[in-house]
Amino acid sequence: MADVNLNRLSVFVALVRAGSFTAAADVLGMTKAMVSQHIARLESELGVTLLSRSTRRMTLTEAGATFHAACVRILAEAEAAIAQVGQGQEKPSGTLRLTATGDYGTVVVAPALAAFLRVHPDIQADLVLTDHMSDLIAERFDMAIRMGWLRDSNLRSARLGSFRQLMVASPDYLARRGTPRVITDLASHDWVALALLATPLRWTFTAPDGSRRTVRMRPVAQANNVTATHALVQHGAGVSVLPDYLVTDDIREGRLVVLMAQYSLPDCGIYAVYPGRQPPAKVRAFIDHMRATVAAQG
Repeated sequence: MADVNLNRLSVFVALVRAGSFTAAADVLGMTKAMVSQHIARLESELGVTLLSRSTRRMTLTEAGATFHAACVRILAEAEAAIAQVGQGQEKPSGTLRLTATGDYGTVVVAPALAAFLRVHPDIQADLVLTDHMSDLIAERFDMAIRMGWLRDSNLRSARLGSFRQLMVASPDYLARRGTPRVITDLASHDWVALALLATPLRWTFTAPDGSRRTVRMRPVAQANNVTATHALVQHGAGVSVLPDYLVTDDIREGRLVVLMAQYSLPDCGIYAVYPGRQPPAKVRAFIDHMRATVAAQG
């Protein structure tokens, strides 16, 4: 059976439906001889006779009738599968499996996803939060929400927006250690480092006049994810740089204070990353939803 050319099944079904080699050739857009050749090779590959032929008519053998019924079912299932895939490209449906970082996934992606599911009742979600770089293909993710700067890869991406990096500390820490006024003051303050970064202790700030200053910080603690770094800073461990989406409420309610706002750090991108050239409708729809969510927060 491994040697059977499955394309011949459609020729066989078309022949039976048409009732003759000549009529089948017209339907299939091939010569009568080619139709006859396909059927002969199919019989040879199967090792059975499918048709009894005479000068005036052709009839199915017992094996041919059984095989024909199976072929009709197989082709119908194939057509249904193709239609279902096509529908998936046009209408958002099925399970959306996505991954994001623990901090952004909790604060932004999960609430956005909940709103998205209310609008698209035919979609179910599987959200995986992790701070390691997931292999989307190996781990069967439809997409990922990634922050910062993208690495080179074979994946496609869509920019959703950006976030600001803010240097912050708690009022309690500042009451104990004083408030840094100029960039050089930072070297003597307690720094809470985010270990995930390539250079967690070296930061380059841009002044209002466009000049740049790089400072090496003195660590008092480090954490391996943004949420833990945020908690350490919030509870007075020291100074750190945190994303705006995580500290906006803290700043507004006085739990954290922005330091030296006149100096800036580079904005970081927010991206949807996905495998394949043409993502399904559920992915395209969530990208649009996330882009609107990020824009509304900006």
